[in-house]
Amino acid sequence: MEYDVDNLPVGTRVSHEKYGEGIISQNNALTYKIIFVRGGEIEFAKTSVSLEVISPGELPDDQKPALSVKDVERMMTFVLNKYNAIEHKVDLGRKWQGGVMLLQPANKDLQAKEIPIETFFHKIVMMRDRLRVLEQNINSNDHLTDEEKVNLQQYISRIYGSMTSFNVLFENKEDYFVGAKS
Repeated sequence: MEYDVDNLPVGTRVSHEKYGEGIISQNNALTYKIIFVRGGEIEFAKTSVSLEVISPGELPDDQKPALSVKDVERMMTFVLNKYNAIEHKVDLGRKWQGGVMLLQPANKDLQAKEIPIETFFHKIVMMRDRLRVLEQNINSNDHLTDEEKVNLQQYISRIYGSMTSFNVLFENKEDYFVGAKS
């Protein structure tokens, strides 16, 4: 049987690889207190302890939490992903690290401009991340028809295609821009 190891009720008999058999004496928001035959009472963080359930306990209805730690983690991950707060780490190609980009105007009376490649690369990655959020917003929009969503997606694919020139900056091919495929 599958148990929610982040929300085991008081009275649950468990087995721990180091301390052996024990009984959960307290179920706090982030920790368990477990009484072991060999080791006494020990408190563990729910996210770091590895337990095997021997026999489940039962929480009274008025003590059952509305949400488990795992439920909260899933919701937070969903929200952070939706609003692009969890950014995928994208590496700049090693050959470009520490380099500069030189913008040389045709008019010799004007000064050239140097931009650190890391700064330029960061802006490219931010544009890509924002395009992904735009795609998510289009796909989840209830007011657009499927045809409108497809048309907008095609524009975004063309934008990605226009940006493939910047792929030379990326360390890993899975981070590359990919345009519409024929």
